[in-house]
Amino acid sequence: MSITHTTDIVTVWVDEQGVPLRMVWEGRRYRVTDTATRLGPEPDLPLSPAITHPPRPLRGWRFQGSATDGDTRVFDVRRADNGLWELLRVID
Repeated sequence: MSITHTTDIVTVWVDEQGVPLRMVWEGRRYRVTDTATRLGPEPDLPLSPAITHPPRPLRGWRFQGSATDGDTRVFDVRRADNGLWELLRVID
């Protein structure tokens, strides 16, 4: 298994509840082929008072996507402040 960290901008289509259905990355279309899992901050995460700039919580989705040629990977995506979707990790 390999994990690739990226900051690529991708196109994501979502359903009425905002759950990803498909994604285009590097010119290839991936269809979500499992149940997408919401990524988010841990509830009530205690932070030291010494931390003056806490990390921005990750809010996004993890899902398995498959291309028509059978290429299947796990993707972590999030919606950026500018409204675009960022691909954070690709797990082969």
